[in-house]
Amino acid sequence: MQGKLNGQAWRITWACGSRKYLWDAPSLEFTGVTLSQTVDSGILMVVRCGTFFLLFVLILVSARTVQARRQAVPAPQGAAPSQTPPQPSQPAAPQPAPQAIPPAAPLHKTLAVVVLDPAHGGADQGARGSTGIAESDVVLSFARLLRISLEAQGLRVLLTRQTNEDPSFDDRSKTANAQRGAIFITLHVSSTGPAGTVRVYSLPQEGAPAVTAAAIPARPALVRWDRAQQGYLDLSRKLAELIQIQMAQRFRGSPEIPTAAAVRQLRTIAAPAVAIEVSSVSLPDRAPLDKMAPVLADGVARAVAAFRLVYEAGAK
Repeated sequence: MQGKLNGQAWRITWACGSRKYLWDAPSLEFTGVTLSQTVDSGILMVVRCGTFFLLFVLILVSARTVQARRQAVPAPQGAAPSQTPPQPSQPAAPQPAPQAIPPAAPLHKTLAVVVLDPAHGGADQGARGSTGIAESDVVLSFARLLRISLEAQGLRVLLTRQTNEDPSFDDRSKTANAQRGAIFITLHVSSTGPAGTVRVYSLPQEGAPAVTAAAIPARPALVRWDRAQQGYLDLSRKLAELIQIQMAQRFRGSPEIPTAAAVRQLRTIAAPAVAIEVSSVSLPDRAPLDKMAPVLADGVARAVAAFRLVYEAGAK
């Protein structure tokens, strides 16, 4: 949990049993050991216990609750009692149907951060070719070159791993979900497919429309960790389309349209998120893949620049 009580938006992760949630609150950021602070939609307390922080949401204060408390204040001495006759009871209004898609956090006004995820790492080498090419090594070199291209545009770039390590799916997601105004790109190399081609993936719609930027609510909301991506599906699809167009122009045989696929890492990302897959580790040596790296980096950087305009237009 991060921030400075400066009125900016913040995001926390809340674990309840075996489920994890994201809570976006647009009115507060903080740091420190102990905090009790009233915010627009509730009261939050953080208590330090040993080396762990225990998070309790004590109460969410709705507008009706505030109004009810104000009305409960006793009238001044000598004031005339209210003459309003009692009203007949009215049948309860039908409750609205629950949302099919969890709400996403309000978009940050500017796209400022790109989180790059070189997949696998450590003991998990990912796809491995017969000549010893390891996916985990190749994608890390891709990420380092892509980082240079993105930083040249003034973007802040974070890598989910810097060396041959293997962060968990959740740890990679936490890196992305802690950022504001960010996108997430996970990099892979396949073991099959036409050599020298690139495919881009985003999560499928799951039969329901995603929340558009204009429809995203400003109030805080709890979102199940494994459905964090659902509110960003349209933006993720747009980002995938822009990257895939660049890849098709640069790598002959690459498709012009991205693919919707249930990529595990993307489900828990609360930001526009895509996967890029290069073919393949089955090449006789790594030289062709290394030759693709700077071309890939330039194409992705150009696509991110185009997406930045879309993102910031939707946030206004």
